[in-house]
Amino acid sequence: MILAAGFGKRVLPLTKDRPKPLLQIGKETLLSNTLNFLQDFGVDEVVINVHYLAEHIVDYINKRKFNLSIEIVNEKEKILDTGGGILNAIKYFSEESFLVINPDTIWTSNYLRELKLMEEIFLNNKNSKCFLLVVNKNKSFDKSFKGDFNLKENLLNRDDKNNLYHLYTGLQIINPKIFVDVDMKVFSINKIWDKLIANKELYGKESNEEFFHISTLEIYKDLIKKKFKH
Repeated sequence: MILAAGFGKRVLPLTKDRPKPLLQIGKETLLSNTLNFLQDFGVDEVVINVHYLAEHIVDYINKRKFNLSIEIVNEKEKILDTGGGILNAIKYFSEESFLVINPDTIWTSNYLRELKLMEEIFLNNKNSKCFLLVVNKNKSFDKSFKGDFNLKENLLNRDDKNNLYHLYTGLQIINPKIFVDVDMKVFSINKIWDKLIANKELYGKESNEEFFHISTLEIYKDLIKKKFKH
């Protein structure tokens, strides 16, 4: 599942007339780069949730004709946030575990081996419910990030909230069981993560890649200038 419903307010005015996933990165967009990454990994079915300027993403998918089975889930009435958006699309995954990916990160081929290792660890652990790819914030191109977690012995925690050293990259494997007994419709996936942390059930793997994430207009411009010229 690709999360593509956000408003992209931090990269205004670029998102005034197009959704953030359609921002150009070299010869690709953030969305096409993510779809290509998933296809290279061997994924053949993708669900994309949309809300803001949804018709732009629908038109883009139809015109590009990716070699993937793509289902668009339009959150027409209101945006459901990350957790709500995933739960709203859960019917497309039956009872199987699935990937959730954020297109704001620039996914390169080097991430393929990290995702493969994540998948192997996740599938070999019968108790796995949620597995995140994280990175030390020192590897982030955007140095303003404060950190999301700490990683210790493959478990993620937020014990020392003033000193969190790992960032969520935007890639996770989810077992649908994590949404059992959830009765909210609009909520952040952080609510699920916090519950899993309390039960020592939120697993993580540290990425070795430099972390390029489109967070603000300034970061986008710097990345284009320094790393991803057309």
